[in-house]
Amino acid sequence: MKMDRSIWLIIVAMLIGVVGQVALKAGMNQVGRIENLDFAKPMQIFGPALTQPLVWIGLAAYALSAMFWLIVLSRFDLSYAYPMLASMYLVIPIVSRIFLNESIPPLRWVGMLVVLIGVILVSRG
Repeated sequence: MKMDRSIWLIIVAMLIGVVGQVALKAGMNQVGRIENLDFAKPMQIFGPALTQPLVWIGLAAYALSAMFWLIVLSRFDLSYAYPMLASMYLVIPIVSRIFLNESIPPLRWVGMLVVLIGVILVSRG
């Protein structure tokens, strides 16, 4: 079965989304935990995050990912394309382990395997 070239758009959108998530997390690691949740003062909550270049890189990656996603939506049924994004549940923890030195407990690996099986089933259907 020949894979439609358009499927690469889903993969690109997903990978750029992964870059966005990891950049956002790395930027927020620099900011630290947000404790003040007084939404009447949004700059006290989000101001420190907006000074971090990695946060801006993450947001830009999300915008780029969204542009690719619009192309995906023009070519695929949402019921097919959206579940394919579940592969992010596998890729993000692996990339987080490599670049952010996060630990992945055994049960999380099992969950990621279940998601991978689901993505494979969706891609065949």
